[in-house]
Amino acid sequence: MEGELHTAADVAARLAATGYLCDDDLATVAFLALRMERPLLLEGEPGTGKTALAEALAESLGLPLVRLQCYEGIDASQALYDWDFPRQILHLRALEAAGGADVEEAEKSLYDERFLLARPVLAALQQAPAVLLVDEVDRADDEFEAFLLEVLATYQVTIPELGTVRAATPPYVVLTSNRTRELHDALKRRCLYHWIDHPDLEREVQIVRSRAPEVSAALAAQVVGVVQRLRDGGELVKPPGVAETLDWARALHHLGTVELDLATAARTLGALVKYREDADRVRGALERMLA
Repeated sequence: MEGELHTAADVAARLAATGYLCDDDLATVAFLALRMERPLLLEGEPGTGKTALAEALAESLGLPLVRLQCYEGIDASQALYDWDFPRQILHLRALEAAGGADVEEAEKSLYDERFLLARPVLAALQQAPAVLLVDEVDRADDEFEAFLLEVLATYQVTIPELGTVRAATPPYVVLTSNRTRELHDALKRRCLYHWIDHPDLEREVQIVRSRAPEVSAALAAQVVGVVQRLRDGGELVKPPGVAETLDWARALHHLGTVELDLATAARTLGALVKYREDADRVRGALERMLA
């Protein structure tokens, strides 16, 4: 599938066909990650399109997307596999009912592959080629990072009861981080790296027109112009990302808004900002921008 992608421009065009518009730098590093079969580590503020890139990449390549959502306390077993304990119990009861089952054989049969519950990392290795998204890896701990490093080095895992599972074709791996903490250099060295910024005004207008074509060009330009000024102000707890821009533009469209006005903008802030302090600051800023 990636063999048809001969240049970074091909990647950009394929992503654009899914509605994901990227700049030349991001298209280049995505192309290199595919060609070099290296994991791609994306860092940036929340809402800059890191997760969406992995989703668009999977769609553009026609491959399954396997997502591992990281969180505080996640460990290797939650990323790899588990055993289906209820089914194993039912299996034991069936053997008992049949009578005469050899104890050793019965024990071995409990760890048959049919009772294996593949978690995201193992599922990606089994389904490869696939796109494995390791989302918000910065929320996991050092031990989990070490586990990921080992898997990304070999693309194989060992299940004591069944043996080693190797990916016939290494999955394409995208890791995202909101940089709530620094990742270790060893993991970064394994990956190609890219920092995703918020898009500039022109590109964000293009994104809104692409992802929300029902929104008029004039309204899209007004909405993006306000969002860009709010981000540049640097006063918000959480500046709105592209997802919030899209939500706000759609909300205004559903209200029949043709031109952005102060009253409608103030009533729809719940689509744009998610903190009370930010809502208060934005209301004040809107009075200056739209009065």
